[in-house]
Order: sequence, then C-alpha cells, then structure tokens
Amino acid sequence: MARIDVLMPQMGESIAEGTLSKWLKKLGDEVKRDEPLFEISTDKVDAEIPAPAAGKLVEIKVQEGQTVPVQTLVAVLETDKGAAVTAVTAVTAASAAAPAAQKAEPPPSAPVRPSPPPSVPVSAPVAKGDGTETAEERLRRKSTPLVRKIAAEHQVDISTIPGTGFAGRVTKNDILGFIERAPAAGAAAVRPSPPPSGPVVHPTVEAWPGDRVEPMSKIRKITADHMIQSRRTSAHVTSFFEVDYSRIAELRARHKASYTERGANLTYLAFIAKACAEQLRAHPVVNSAVSGDTIIYRHDINVGIAVALEWGLIVPVIKHADELSLMGLSRAINDLGERARTKKLSPDEIQRGTFTITNPGVFGSYAGAPIINQPQVAILGVGTIEKRPKVITLPDRTDTIAIRVMGMISMSYDHRVVDGADADRFLADVKKALQEFPEGAV
Repeated sequence: MARIDVLMPQMGESIAEGTLSKWLKKLGDEVKRDEPLFEISTDKVDAEIPAPAAGKLVEIKVQEGQTVPVQTLVAVLETDKGAAVTAVTAVTAASAAAPAAQKAEPPPSAPVRPSPPPSVPVSAPVAKGDGTETAEERLRRKSTPLVRKIAAEHQVDISTIPGTGFAGRVTKNDILGFIERAPAAGAAAVRPSPPPSGPVVHPTVEAWPGDRVEPMSKIRKITADHMIQSRRTSAHVTSFFEVDYSRIAELRARHKASYTERGANLTYLAFIAKACAEQLRAHPVVNSAVSGDTIIYRHDINVGIAVALEWGLIVPVIKHADELSLMGLSRAINDLGERARTKKLSPDEIQRGTFTITNPGVFGSYAGAPIINQPQVAILGVGTIEKRPKVITLPDRTDTIAIRVMGMISMSYDHRVVDGADADRFLADVKKALQEFPEGAV
C-alpha cells in the first residue's frame, strides 16, 4: 500500500489560500479517482475538489471552516502502489476542476500536485542564478488584487515589504502595517496620495436570548465587503424603463421547442443579454471602468449574469457576448448557471466582466436598484415579466387598453463617468431592441 498526499489546490494565479468549506467524504471512506472529495471556497470561486487517486481516506488534516495556504496538506489517501504512481503524473486537482478554456493561459505560479510516495524524490524549488523567478518569488510578487490596489494607491513597491503570508507573500495586514509605520520610519517608499477607503469593518450587534448566531460563509463575507466597497467607490444613480415584451413572448412561443430540441432554454434573459451586448458596443462608456483619474473603455464585451445560490451570490461571465448568437447566449447562460449551482466554475469564469445583469424578477420583484459590480460602471436589473393592462395607440390614433406582456428594467450606473443622458440613451436603445427584435435573429 502507498500513501497519497492531498493538497490545497491553487485555483488561479492570484489566489494564495482557500477555505475548506465541506468534506464530502468521511474518514475511512473509499473514494474513486476524480470523485469529489471536499469543497473549497476562495475569494474568487467555490469548487468541488476531486480525489487525485482511488483509495481510502485515512487522514484528515484540515477541518471544515479552516483557511490554509495553497499546497497545505489537507488529507491522506491510502492506495495501492500503481495508483500512487499514476497520481503523481496525473492532472492536478485544480486543473481538473477548471475547464479546458483555461489551458491557453500561462501555468500557475505554484502548480499543485499530489505529493509522490517516499520512493519518488521531489526537489524543492530553489532560486535560479540566471535571473528566472522561482515559484515562491513569483507568488510573492503577484500578491492579491486587494494588496496591489492598496500598493498602487500609496505608490508602494510591494517587493520592499517583508511578507508574512505563504512563500513570503505580502498580505493585506503586511501592507497596511507598512504604510502606518512608514511616516515614523521616514520611509521614502510611500508618497502622499488620497487616503484609501480602508478595509470594511462591520459593526457588532448584541445577540439576544433565543437568537441563533452563525458565522458568515466565505462567499457571504466577500459579498458583504464588496457591496460596501462598491457603495463607497461609485456615485450610484439608477434609471428605470418599462419594456413591452409582447414581441419577445411571441418569438419565444414560436421557437422555444426548437431551442429545447437543440439543448438550449430560450428565456427572456437570453433576449435581454443579446440586446445589452449589442448596445454596449454603441455606448462604450457603459462598458468602461474607472482607474484613478482615467477612464478605461473596454474593448471586450463580457457580460456577467448574477446567479442566486442557496449559499450566496456569484456572477459567472460570458466572454465576448456580442459575438454570440441568441442560441449561443442561451447555451452559455444555461451552462454557467448550472455549473455555478454545482460548484463547477473555474476562477477565470467569474473574472474580467465588463457589464452585469441581475434578474431579481424571477422571484417576483417589480423593479430594483442593484449595486454596481466593481470595477464596472453599470449593472442592469430585470424586474418580473407578466401580463399587465397597457394603454396603446391604434393605427387610427385612438387609444385603447390592451393586455400586454410587460416588465421593468433598471440600471444603476456610476455617475462619476456615466451621465444620466448616457444611461437613458443606452436603456432606450435596449428597450427598442427588445420591442423590435427581428425574427431572423432568433
């Protein structure tokens, strides 16, 4: 028999740690290779991690709720020798959980793989004399997005800061402590800049007798912090438009069966995503981002679709959405939503969004004012779509009341760069595109 070490995988280059949220197997259980072994939660994505080999779970080193650096020993499997050798050369747990779309990206800075049995020697990474970065050096330089943001705001060179994180990685506490100490030490690495908003501090509230107190999950804590940071960052304004979806309802009735036969669900959301993707190209400021005192007009149109989960909210991203047909968007929305619910998304699939759509209307909400998904500058909210009485004008210019399929759309936007006229022109064009959707585009 041989033993296989199961390590905390690195789910993306900028991720240095993960929280083991749930064990899917118990001590002593037999597991098959690639069978889900445990769930992890990072600051990018939740995912199920498969077993690197078949065997018995004989040791659990990290308990549920613990947060540990990548490459930390999580568990030990006992397996036969042949399976152990196969596991050494197998695809890592992190890459097995990620789709083929990530294979074109550069390999992670510190690739994660099961440790081989003692008979197979493994060399520890060492500094190279030719100037090439080691995995540890690259991991330290990359840091996390939050740390790099703070460093940029204060014009701090991260490489000058002693790091206490994994492989010497500079953590948020490291850089905040460095900035606080810099004036007293006379350090020249920090130059005056606008004060940061600072980490989010949530006030404490007294629990009363009979109350149930539960710690926030990783994804809930991240969502809470991001929402507060977004409100601090952007000047939120929301505009509302009413849309007559009767044209879309007719098209869905005619084509839904054929879409189902081809494995796609033709939803109102697909039509809305199609209209938004096309109009974002015509209204580039809505597809932009703010960087200091500059505006970045994104070339790519990557539409995020918010998905409500039992354990929180996640926003998978449809890359190059403007290049997809209605069928392509329908399949992408269905696929990403399903994999979000089954924790099969990779970090790459929830990053690099340029515009977000959230659909609280599925729960019956008439309209809402969503919070912008940073660093984007706009987010579209979709209200419930239902039959309502509507005053319409007939060809002879007389008015009558008719039953129409109606719904509200709203858009919260960052008034620092998006003026009300810009937002309303965009929404007016989205409304027109939906109400005059061409048959040939279905």
